[in-house]
Amino acid sequence: VLRCLGIPTRVITNFNSAHDKNLNLSIDKYIDVSGNNLHLSEDSVWNFHVWNESWFIRRDLGSFYDGWQVLDATPQEKSKGIYQCGPASTRAIKEGDVNLDYDSPFVFAAVNADCVTWIRYSKKRKERIYSDTREIGKFISTKAVGTNSRVDVTANYKYPEVKEISFKISYSQYKNALVDDRKILVTAL
Repeated sequence: VLRCLGIPTRVITNFNSAHDKNLNLSIDKYIDVSGNNLHLSEDSVWNFHVWNESWFIRRDLGSFYDGWQVLDATPQEKSKGIYQCGPASTRAIKEGDVNLDYDSPFVFAAVNADCVTWIRYSKKRKERIYSDTREIGKFISTKAVGTNSRVDVTANYKYPEVKEISFKISYSQYKNALVDDRKILVTAL
């Protein structure tokens, strides 16, 4: 319909698309101390999700947010009491401006949520044991004009992931590692 009105519109596919039910910008998984899944969260990750983008001037948000806007004709959550999604500025999503109207937090989470695993010790005590910042929002794509080729538009939605290694070890493991490193250093001299 928007194309019939002369508004540039394209279909977008997001692979590993997050469905952040509680809008905390993460996909939470809870396990017990034995590693069993507790099914306490309604968050999920879909193999893919498809929506549309249309090119708008955003007088309501300011010219910084002009350009491609996300419109989802198949929203899974209510927004302001009705099933709707958008128009959410892709610029706002990329910049993390989740305080804007038109479902920016929901779309941000769909392409950039963290997957977090928690151990639940009791109703009052939980501990984050794992966080994956790279799983969500892969190969965000549209069809190339005039061919059947895929165009990767991931950079319109998020900045490249920074490569980092994070892990937790106990203080005693850390202390032992320092002692072992010192032994290696002394042996090398």
